[in-house]
Amino acid sequence: MTTGKTKSELTEIADHALRSQPGCETAAVPAVRGLPNIREGRNWEIPHVVLGDSLISDVDRAVITVHRRLGRQYHLLASE
Repeated sequence: MTTGKTKSELTEIADHALRSQPGCETAAVPAVRGLPNIREGRNWEIPHVVLGDSLISDVDRAVITVHRRLGRQYHLLASE
């Protein structure tokens, strides 16, 4: 079972989780978005990341890790 979060809450959680990954201290998640026609479980994605001074390879790895981990814990509320 996952915990429902609003788009702004989930964006903040994803941003913090991404910045805590090695080499991603200057990267940022400006927003998450819901996936169409998916109502349960991992119903959101991180469509864009601002790299800052981080390397693309570090950010790619981190986004996959963060999305997988957070997708097991949180879902985007339907009202979003």
